Amino acid sequence: MSGFGELAGQYDGFIVDLWGVVHDGFAPYPGVLDTLIRLKGLGKPVVFLSNAPRRPAGIRQVLGSMGVTPDLYKGIMSSGEAVYLGLRDRTDEFAALGPRVFHLGPPRDRDVFDTLTFYTEAGDPAVADFLLNTGPDDIVGPHDPALYLPTLAACLKAGLTMVCANPDLEVVKGGERIICAGYLAELYKAEGGKVISRGKPDAAIYKPTLAMLGTSAARTLAVGDSLRTDITGAKAAGIDACWVLSGIHALHPSAAPREAEAEGLSPKAILPGLAW
Repeated sequence: MSGFGELAGQYDGFIVDLWGVVHDGFAPYPGVLDTLIRLKGLGKPVVFLSNAPRRPAGIRQVLGSMGVTPDLYKGIMSSGEAVYLGLRDRTDEFAALGPRVFHLGPPRDRDVFDTLTFYTEAGDPAVADFLLNTGPDDIVGPHDPALYLPTLAACLKAGLTMVCANPDLEVVKGGERIICAGYLAELYKAEGGKVISRGKPDAAIYKPTLAMLGTSAARTLAVGDSLRTDITGAKAAGIDACWVLSGIHALHPSAAPREAEAEGLSPKAILPGLAW
């Protein structure tokens, strides 16, 4: 397909990933704002579904600073919000977690737990009940996973269950690859640690997203840059997917179909980016 405009008429609404599709961590990709404006003009709602480890208010603020204003989308669902709701409601696996949380991540992600009065923050894994992993800290560094091994080892020694608020392994920020909470979760699991994860590719996160969008799965298209999370998650939820190559998969469009097929995936369309 030559552009996203060829898909717009085939669906009632769109679930769109953020990092790698809408922006690169600094600014929107070329054509994205124009596409969102055109979808708005057609009355086609957009809900952003992100594996960002924070709640929608913080995401909305970042998007606004990039010119992605609230009038261009209907809502935001994030893995951070899913973790917040799990911690708040203490359902399923969250019910067994104690009140003392050791947070591994930057301060900006504290909104996942810091308004919930049931929990108190522990400064040492040895006195915590569980580990909340929202990803590498900007000060410690987002590139070298070895920097986090001592902390993960201390949490393993304390027998802490990890709650991972971002299943992504990595993102591309301004052309530079940086690791995410999901990478640290994989290291933790490899050493025998228990991990509770929320977000794509888990099909469960699509249910509240579709409710927010107001469309059926059959009439919705998911747009993402990651085969592992976005395209696999859409398939699990029974939703058509458009794979864009603007994010973590630096592939020539001609090579992309073979890559998707090798993963057992059949996206509805493959585009260089979210441009009309």
